[in-house]
Amino acid sequence: MRLFYAFLALLVFGGPVPAALAADASVTISSPREGAKSSPKREVDIVYEVTPGPNGNHAHLYVDGGEAVVLRALKGSQAVGPLAVGVHEICIKVVNKAHTPIGTQACVNVNIE
Repeated sequence: MRLFYAFLALLVFGGPVPAALAADASVTISSPREGAKSSPKREVDIVYEVTPGPNGNHAHLYVDGGEAVVLRALKGSQAVGPLAVGVHEICIKVVNKAHTPIGTQACVNVNIE
């Protein structure tokens, strides 16, 4: 697929495709780390970076399977919570313009104690 986009870029732009267009979709959550601990009295700050790829448009943040926030910025931080005591799964999923996940995601579990 990358070869197709590179060829298309040569035809349209007369040069290599910009990195953002050529890259596959990806999501990185740099904070919190897997298994991080936090207090039920504090929000959890999620630091992330998203590359939507050719099929994605933006990302959504989910807590325990439920959508919490639409992320329009491809890089930044978002606070969630405060969360109840227990282990919570926080995921960021790349979605298309119709807000449907395209399959690219990253998740971390945080322990609120």
